[in-house]
Amino acid sequence: MIEKFRGPEYIMHRYEKNPIITKENFPVEVVAVFNCGQVMFEGKYLLLIAAIYEKPIAPGCGTGIHVALSEDGINFDINPEPLFKAEDWVKNMPGRFDSWVIDPRVTQIGDTYYIVRPGQCHPLDGKDIGPCALLYKTKDFKTAEFIECISLPLNRVPCLFPEKINGDYVRLDRPYGLARVCPPGHTLDDQLTHGMWISYSPDMIHWGRHRPFLYPCMSYANYKVGPTPPIKTKDGWLEIIHGVYKENREWCYSLSAMLLDLQDPTKIIGILDKPILTPNEDYEIYGRAQNTTFACGAIVNEEKDEIRIYYGAADERIGLATGSLSELLSELKKNPPELLDAYKK
Repeated sequence: MIEKFRGPEYIMHRYEKNPIITKENFPVEVVAVFNCGQVMFEGKYLLLIAAIYEKPIAPGCGTGIHVALSEDGINFDINPEPLFKAEDWVKNMPGRFDSWVIDPRVTQIGDTYYIVRPGQCHPLDGKDIGPCALLYKTKDFKTAEFIECISLPLNRVPCLFPEKINGDYVRLDRPYGLARVCPPGHTLDDQLTHGMWISYSPDMIHWGRHRPFLYPCMSYANYKVGPTPPIKTKDGWLEIIHGVYKENREWCYSLSAMLLDLQDPTKIIGILDKPILTPNEDYEIYGRAQNTTFACGAIVNEEKDEIRIYYGAADERIGLATGSLSELLSELKKNPPELLDAYKK
């Protein structure tokens, strides 16, 4: 199934010495490093790296998120102490409500960095009921202050816009379970159900006006489509998305992009019907999650006309892909959503 997505690189180009971060060059014993939040911080590239430990560092704590910093975006100094590990944020309630600490998203708003990460929930009976979303803030990435749980399960990680729009905070997310949407002409039985939603908040804690936003209806996404933190450009909000194509018992995680209106982010200006990064190399095809290229964000430098994506490869290592920002925006403006079957009027 993966062969159908293989082909020449499109817009994004892999770093020739990928993967750039592996379990072998991590400062603590891990079985995998992957899916990292990413942002510029004090002139340096900063990654929030999800790690699965060789041995739990505490009871019920087999994963953590570590800060990595780099001057050149290639060679990273990784803090051996996690910024995040499983913690008991639910008080006076039996059961565990935080495990499997992975997939952080980071958004800068003003001089504060807001981080959203999943917390896997295990009530008293021990059954895993899936992840909710936990919101934190930091200014130094040495400590992070817990703010609140901002979603019910099942919702892995909402992604915040970096500024208010029309007086409200805005987020994109990909809830699953009962909060499903599917394109016209399909039913929930088709499993084309894991789409994106948009919602609004006056304070980042209380969210409402939820609306289904994007169907998994692209060539690379017939099963799931999900967001990363939007990036403001002169042409609109640039949104790197992941899409999952499922066929029988196989699946493929690819990356692509869409462009949203700056004043009305529910309006899609352009969306690509093919991936900008899809599993093509052995380090992306083989691992803990085969056929996976997955991102929790991107870094844009408009002066250099560059977009960087640090991505999880097969849920086991981290790769880097770079491309021309202007080329990506140009391609997006050539591809309005009406070109997709589900959005034809």
